[in-house]
Amino acid sequence: MRLLIIEDDADTAAYLVKGLREAGHTVDHAANGKDGLFMAASEPYDGMIVDRLLPQVDGLTIISTLRASGNTTPTIILSALGEVDDRVRGLRAGGDDYLVKPFSFAELLARLEAVLRRGRGGNAAETVLRVANLEMDLLARSVRRGSRSVDLKPQEFRLLEYLMRNAGQVVTRTMLFENVWDYHFDPQTNVIDVHISRLRGKIDEDGDPPLIHTVRGAGYCLRVPSAPTR
Repeated sequence: MRLLIIEDDADTAAYLVKGLREAGHTVDHAANGKDGLFMAASEPYDGMIVDRLLPQVDGLTIISTLRASGNTTPTIILSALGEVDDRVRGLRAGGDDYLVKPFSFAELLARLEAVLRRGRGGNAAETVLRVANLEMDLLARSVRRGSRSVDLKPQEFRLLEYLMRNAGQVVTRTMLFENVWDYHFDPQTNVIDVHISRLRGKIDEDGDPPLIHTVRGAGYCLRVPSAPTR
């Protein structure tokens, strides 16, 4: 999933970003309400975690503004305000769930998965990706090639998710470093080549047509191979 965290407390934000990335998600962070509203309105996210008390623009204003514009991204509100009236105001502003600080990360993750499941219909976040007979269930964190289950490590899962979301397009090494490894520089390692090789070995077993293709001098592309012409 691509998630947005809007949280001004540096320690809480770092804790959330680390935990969600370790769970295999791509995470962006905004440290104030103004930046968070701009990011939420201009980029597509599968889910958001929004602190209620934020500098510049408060969390409830962010959510109500997005809902008024038709943005239905599933959103969990985080807040130190835990009275019943506080929770009611948060949910009426458009929040899908409300979690009081301090919180358990395991509970946050479970609640996030729950609001994403509830939002499967209509304009909900996409939760199943398919390319040919390759299928990725983003909520169950599972991958299948035809009838065969494919066991992936978290980073392999993130890499394959990014390739599947950009199926048919060439993705460069720079794009992979930034969006899968969160590097904004080239670390001068062969980590991408190693992970691509492992992915190929796992999804192209049993004589399946290869799906991950190297585009010489450009990067990689996940696509269905063209049928031979006669």
